[in-house]
This record gives sequence, structure tokens and C-alpha cells, in this order.
Amino acid sequence: MMRNNPFTLEGKNILVTGGAGGIGSATALACINLGARVILTDIRKDALESVLALLPESLSGEANLCYAADLINMDELAALIEFCPRLDGVVCNAGIMKLTLTQFITEDELLRIQRVNLNAPIMLVRSLLKHKKINKGGSIVFTASAAGVYRVSIGNGIYATTKCGIDAFMRTVALEFGPKGIRCNSVNPGMVETALISSFTEEEKKKEMLNYPLRRFAKPEDVANGITYLLSDAASFVTGIALKIDGGMTLS
Repeated sequence: MMRNNPFTLEGKNILVTGGAGGIGSATALACINLGARVILTDIRKDALESVLALLPESLSGEANLCYAADLINMDELAALIEFCPRLDGVVCNAGIMKLTLTQFITEDELLRIQRVNLNAPIMLVRSLLKHKKINKGGSIVFTASAAGVYRVSIGNGIYATTKCGIDAFMRTVALEFGPKGIRCNSVNPGMVETALISSFTEEEKKKEMLNYPLRRFAKPEDVANGITYLLSDAASFVTGIALKIDGGMTLS
């Protein structure tokens, strides 16, 4: 007997921001492999095209689109909204991080990280909802972080603050738009093997890894799998949660 697979994304239109990064590209490829049509956006168009070039020939083609945009620029954000079809899923993944001790934080640094990590995803989701671009039954997923929510670390104040803010916004959207059939959740990864941790030395990584019972950091695909679950109908009764994908780090 044929049974429906609730984990499939077949026929869904999904927007992924930060699509050229480690988690973003892994998420886009996972969505496509599960049958979705993806609109991939990032500030770097050449990097976006490189992501789609990774697809096997059977999954490549014109169905999946790249759109270069700087989402802290309101004109470019508006153009992206206009470009997008009606969506079944939105993954707000773009983000930056810089470790700075509190006494050395500058206003420019604070505002730069805040604009990318907090302002841009808030304004994107606000605009998509305002213009009714998200279908009933749709799912919004933010990439937040275990940083700040479950654990603090030296020099990570700005990044952690923005990610805590995203989780608060996520819960508000879930509450406001649940009656309209739109779900909103986040994923809270621990350390992920992406460019964001490239400034860490091998010694620092080994020391940090001792905080993880699984004795490794997440791969981008680990986070992507959590995101695709939240996008899928398998999570149709899941909204307002921050899904920990941290290898048990918050147990220690």
C-alpha cells in the first residue's frame, strides 16, 4: 500500500537566505533533494551559482533560482519580495559573527552584526507576511544559536544577543500567525563546521569539543536535516519551538 511521506518537500516553494554559506547551501541542497523548488539568495551571486552547480544533473535545471541581494538594503529586500512566488517555506539563515570582548565593542560593529543577524530577517519575514507571500500551511524557520540561550562564552556578546532576539521574534510570529495556519520555529545549533568558526585555532576547537558528549561539532548537513523537518508536513503541529541541534552540548 502506498503511503504519503510527511517528510517530503515535493511541490513546495522555499526561500533560503544566506544560501551561499555552509548551513544555507546544505539546507538548499537538502530541500531540493526532498523535492522542493528553491529560491536561493545571498549577497554573493557567484557563490550562489556554485551551490546549484553541485546538484546532480537529474536535479538541476531552471526550477531552482538564485537571487543576489543584500537584505539590509530595503530596496534590494523589496525587489526580492517582488521576485519571489508564493512560498511554502522560508529559511532565514544569513548571519555573521565576530568575537569581541565587551570593553572593545564599537558601535559600528554592534550595528553591523545587528543589521545582518536581527534586522534583516525580521524585515524579510515582516515583508513576506505583509504582502501575503507565504501560503497557509507554510513554515518559517530561523537559524538561531545555542549561544546566549543555553550557554554564554567570552567575547560572544553581540552575536549571542542577536540570536536570542531572533528566538523571541520567532515565538511572537508563531503566536500571531498560528491562527492563519503559518508555523514559525528556529534551530539552535551549537558549533558547526562552517566559515563562522574559521578564526578558532585547532587547539581551541579541541578544547571546545570536550563540551560535546558526541565529541564532534555539527556538520552543516546535521542542521539542514533539522530545518527540513521543520519545513515539512511531519512538523505540521510544531510551532514556536527552538530545536536544539547541539550534540548534547547543553547537557554539560
